[in-house]
Amino acid sequence: MTSRRQFLAAATAACATPYASAFFSLGRAPAVAPEFAGIDQWLNSAPLRMADQQGKVVLIDFWTYTCINCLNHLPSVKSWHDKYKDKGLVTVGVHTPEFAYEKSTKNVQSAIERLGIKHAVAQDNSYATWRAFNNNYWPAVYLIDKKGKIVYSHFGEGRYEETEKTIQALLAQ
Repeated sequence: MTSRRQFLAAATAACATPYASAFFSLGRAPAVAPEFAGIDQWLNSAPLRMADQQGKVVLIDFWTYTCINCLNHLPSVKSWHDKYKDKGLVTVGVHTPEFAYEKSTKNVQSAIERLGIKHAVAQDNSYATWRAFNNNYWPAVYLIDKKGKIVYSHFGEGRYEETEKTIQALLAQ
């Protein structure tokens, strides 16, 4: 259990860190990013391994194609991919279905095409990567630094400027 003093100290430290987020505001040290697990299909990319991304900044975006919040959030993810892919950012959309029909690779491919998604998409029908990240939300963004540690997260819509500034700071390291 976190004491009030520990919470306040962690919250103060989090505010002083340029790429801190609520995920780490209770004094938890940044975790090593888990490996992609149980991916049914890789779309727009050959299979990726987290272990091969050392030296790069990785943006993980948990989404599903029928989630309105995910669709509202998607233009920012696409923009970050376009702006920073040549500067060391690897963007991976982890498509984790909410409904049975969202498990269809054909439906996911159609959505990717219709939505103009160019970054890698991992189809996580069994929720294995979702569970590995201990994720609970659509959309959810995790930023992983060049050493392979999760250093930022945001759940839901919003904080687009903060997320982009964090991407820029991580790329500059």
